[in-house]
Amino acid sequence: MLKRHEVEILLKAGHPKTEVARLAGVSLCSVKRIAEEAPVVHVDDAAEREKRRIGRPSIVEDFRKPVVEILEEKPDLPSLEILRRVREAGYRGGKTALYALVASVRPKEVKPLIRFEGLPGEFSQHDFGEVEVSFLDGSSHRIHFFASRLKYSRWMCVSVVKDQTVESLVRNLAEHLDSWGGAPLLCVFDRPKTVALKWRRNGEVTEWNPVFAYVMLELGIGVELCWPQQPQQKGTVENLVGFVKSSFFKVRCFHDPQDLQQQLVEWHREVNQERPCRATGVIPTVRLSEEAPRLRSLKVRPKDLALRIPVYVGPTGTVLHDGHPYSMPPEAISMPGTLYLYADRVRIVAGRYEVNHPRKFIAHEGSTLAAHRAAMVAAVSGKRGKRYLKRQQLLELGEPAFLYLTEIVHRRPRQWFFDVDRLHEILQSHGQEVLRRAMEEGIKEQVFSSSYVERFLQRSLIFQEVIQ
Repeated sequence: MLKRHEVEILLKAGHPKTEVARLAGVSLCSVKRIAEEAPVVHVDDAAEREKRRIGRPSIVEDFRKPVVEILEEKPDLPSLEILRRVREAGYRGGKTALYALVASVRPKEVKPLIRFEGLPGEFSQHDFGEVEVSFLDGSSHRIHFFASRLKYSRWMCVSVVKDQTVESLVRNLAEHLDSWGGAPLLCVFDRPKTVALKWRRNGEVTEWNPVFAYVMLELGIGVELCWPQQPQQKGTVENLVGFVKSSFFKVRCFHDPQDLQQQLVEWHREVNQERPCRATGVIPTVRLSEEAPRLRSLKVRPKDLALRIPVYVGPTGTVLHDGHPYSMPPEAISMPGTLYLYADRVRIVAGRYEVNHPRKFIAHEGSTLAAHRAAMVAAVSGKRGKRYLKRQQLLELGEPAFLYLTEIVHRRPRQWFFDVDRLHEILQSHGQEVLRRAMEEGIKEQVFSSSYVERFLQRSLIFQEVIQ
């Protein structure tokens, strides 16, 4: 229709029809036909094609009236039976075209929208969301966030998260509930895999995510699930994730991720303490004063929350979680156990053995206690086996140890084990970070021996004493 309008404008400007055809990129016949038609008054191409009956005539359209009459008499009649009846009436077309016609004219069942107001301390709504954010510095990031809202007061909490895993869900949920002063009777979720793994057609959950289920039990939280895209089941018609996107991410500009976090703090103050909620007409902080006494204290504070994960102590005396190995006593090898995952530490229980480690986050980084390292060496029989185990434990320090030991082995192929023995003693007495830093300095100066490492440690100790 815009192309037709262009032709009309050129003709009104006085251009010859041949010139109009060249300028508009259409045939001369088209220009002549458009010149005789009524002026263009809309740009809906699809509507115009329907009006002009452009395209091959539809066979099924001739049977629209019989189909409508059949459905008026029996709206729930199966499409297969309708096909049989219209074929008896002379229809010779395909079933796909007829099924499409039946679907377009069959009366739609419209269910009433159920809206209900939550009572103080009754419901809260929780959901993940993601949005693409373009920063003013030119970079672009996909931002994941976790949003929570109390149904009665409409008090909101939104946290930027690194992912949408079950750990991000339960830790941010605990933080949000703790900031409110407690949990309502029920926390309402959609059905992501982080919450429910399997359910029946009627919505009954047959298999919960075990990590999520245990945390809800530990925190003392009641859970209710609803079908996705049906916000009325949450006790609220407002779209929580959509509201966060439209009122924060889509209307503000951010210099960088740090600026986004700062503006998120300001936005929380605005929507919770300054601006009346559109649904209630009341500022959420006013209603929160009524709702807070009805919230129940959490059984566990967020900092003490641990995810319970079943594990197995491998043949090397380590438990592997999320790519990070954590050492265990050699006596615990082959034992099943439980890993308690805290925000900053790890506790592993296998039989009568219980071990605590600092939690690791850098890829492939692990934690090995000196006592476990020594016990593993003592458990290995033979001098050769002990030396190779010591070397392997040194290699676990990462790339600096790998480069340093490679040079030592190739420079002293028959005496490398003396250096390994001494380096292992330094590892046990001074720790991983000290030895790793000494090896990095040795690589820079191209000196590869345990003697150099000892001298480096002595210089470091003297320097520390001078500072003190």
